[in-house]
Amino acid sequence: MSLLPSGDTQGHPSVSAAPAEPCAGAPSHTARRWSLDPLLMMLAAMAVAIAMTWAIPSGLYQRASDKENAPVVAGSYHPLPKPISAAALIPHDGPKGVAHPVSPLALVTAIPQGLLKTAPIMIMVLMLGGMFGMLRTSGALDAGIRRLLAISGGRPVVLVPLLMLALSAGSTFLGMVTEYLLLIPVIVTLGRDMGRSTMFGFALVTLAAKVGYLASVTNPFALLIAQPIAGVPVFSGLWLRLSIWVLFLGIAMVVVLRTGRGAATPAPLDAARLAPRHLGILLVAGVTLGTMIYGSVALGWKEMELASVLIAAGAIMAAIARMAPARAVEVFVEGMHRMVLAAVLVGLGRSVDLILREGQILDTIIEAVTLHIQGMSPFAVAPILMGVEMLLTLLIPSTSAKAALSIPILVPIAATCGVSAQTTVLAFLLGNGLVNMFAPTSGMLLAYLATARISYSGWFRYLLPLFALFTALSVSALLLAVATGY
Repeated sequence: MSLLPSGDTQGHPSVSAAPAEPCAGAPSHTARRWSLDPLLMMLAAMAVAIAMTWAIPSGLYQRASDKENAPVVAGSYHPLPKPISAAALIPHDGPKGVAHPVSPLALVTAIPQGLLKTAPIMIMVLMLGGMFGMLRTSGALDAGIRRLLAISGGRPVVLVPLLMLALSAGSTFLGMVTEYLLLIPVIVTLGRDMGRSTMFGFALVTLAAKVGYLASVTNPFALLIAQPIAGVPVFSGLWLRLSIWVLFLGIAMVVVLRTGRGAATPAPLDAARLAPRHLGILLVAGVTLGTMIYGSVALGWKEMELASVLIAAGAIMAAIARMAPARAVEVFVEGMHRMVLAAVLVGLGRSVDLILREGQILDTIIEAVTLHIQGMSPFAVAPILMGVEMLLTLLIPSTSAKAALSIPILVPIAATCGVSAQTTVLAFLLGNGLVNMFAPTSGMLLAYLATARISYSGWFRYLLPLFALFTALSVSALLLAVATGY
């Protein structure tokens, strides 16, 4: 059986992904039976995290500083006493130097804490929904898609490689992921007009972004933290990461091209030129995306600055579309409403991380792994390191937090086994990227799914064969790295 998925394997009828439109058609009985509600998934992940704090001993490494996500000091691990009693069922602050299991009440209390920690990201996601609502209601989006289809002749074999190359390049060279929330409804709508399923458009954006982040050719968010901690020059070792990116992206393109054929009736090609106001609104959307990229990469803008850009863009679009002020506000708020679930999922993802940190068990997991890999063959250690990072990615979605915790510990241990620091960084990138393709604890992935209105179970089934293939190729890349002294 081929490892490459063919067709839309969601298991339910395709629906429109446009935030301003209701889902078309009711899901089948099979879809309702197997669908996993993303909010319930996050609550389940929180419950599992709480249980882990009761089952796993607590311990700590010393940190290089008091800053959040500061690198740990290798060899400094020490266990912490963790008395188990009925008192642990009630949230409390224990004495310094003593750990405690997380109270089951954290299933409630950790939710507002996670939302508070991620409030800037949530605000940006809501403003993104408002701006997209303006873009769609103005009619500019539909007009632009029809024009793009006419230019390309409606041929996916032309559009898919160009779009995926552009999106994945932004991810692998600049670390762009969050910004693509803006594009998911656009590409999903484009796919529907090409006669493809909802999964086609979603996979086009998501696989391009995830493959780019997996390879991280020059991704500053991963390499500016991991490589200095490992003691290798920033952006060094580029040749192997570039090769992995080209190979994986080519495979992903083939998978997307085979997805969702005949799921809808293609829209008729319209060779008419864009109306001036539609062209102006689309130019505003393009300038907005470029401004967000430049501000994030060159000016160090964070979520609040990016949210301000989205608000301004929405106002300019309303002016070009000649919307009455009351109507413009109504459209913007409706767009925000469509993104509430995506925003909340981002916050719940952080709640899981807060629970694990409070229970102080992450350092214990790293210490247990390092004790078991000492003295092993480098050809066995390199894939094991990737497996460790895959496990940590399920527990810690944050790339920077994982790097600060794991790299200082794993690099010296791996070196004693003959695995170079550069290969350890590669194992970190591959493990992080592979699991982030489907991690149920990744609030951003669940936000992607909520934006496109695709179930997690549908995405998981679609992705599983490709994930297995990418994992096997990643292990091969690590063995090549060890063999060549990378």
